[in-house]
Amino acid sequence: MTTSPLRRLLLLRHAKAARPQGTADHERPLSARGRRDAQAAGRLLVMTDWLPDLVLCSTARRTRETWELAATELAGLPPVRNEPRLYHPAVPELLAVVHVVPAYVSTLLVVGHNPSLRDTILTVAGDGIGEKIPQVQEKFPTAAIAVLTWHGTWGQLGPRTALLTGLAVARGDRRRA
Repeated sequence: MTTSPLRRLLLLRHAKAARPQGTADHERPLSARGRRDAQAAGRLLVMTDWLPDLVLCSTARRTRETWELAATELAGLPPVRNEPRLYHPAVPELLAVVHVVPAYVSTLLVVGHNPSLRDTILTVAGDGIGEKIPQVQEKFPTAAIAVLTWHGTWGQLGPRTALLTGLAVARGDRRRA
C-alpha cells in the first residue's frame, strides 16, 4: 500500500503597502512597516521550517517586494515565478494555478492578496488545528502566513481537502529598520 505524498501550500499575504497618490494599485510599494514585516516573514519561514520548494508570486510590486525581502532571510533560494493570474484572483483561478504545480514540489509558497488568500484558505480547509479557522474568518492580516496540508497531488486540492496546520503573522521590529 502506498501513501499519497504530503503537500504543503503556504499562503503569504503581502506586507503592508504604501498608498502614494497617483500610483496604480498594481504598482503600490511596501511601506516602511511593510519592509520590516516582509523580512520578519522570511525569518518566520526559517524558524518554523516552512521552506518552499517553489514560490509563485503575484506580479504586483508589493508582493514581489515582500518576497524579495523575505528571501534575504533564507539560506538557499527556491525558484520563483511571477504569475499574473495571482493578482486578485477568485478562488477557482488561484486553485487553477496551484493545480499545475510540478509533482516534485512538496511545499509551495504563494505570495498574494486578500481577499483571494483568505477565501482560498476558508474554501480548502476542511478543518484546522486549534482556533486557526476562526482566526482567519476574523482577519488574515498583511504579512500573515497560512499553511494548508494534505496527502495527494496538487491537482487534488479543492474544497475541504486540506487541514489548516499553521497560521502566523510576521511583524518586524522597528529597531531593526
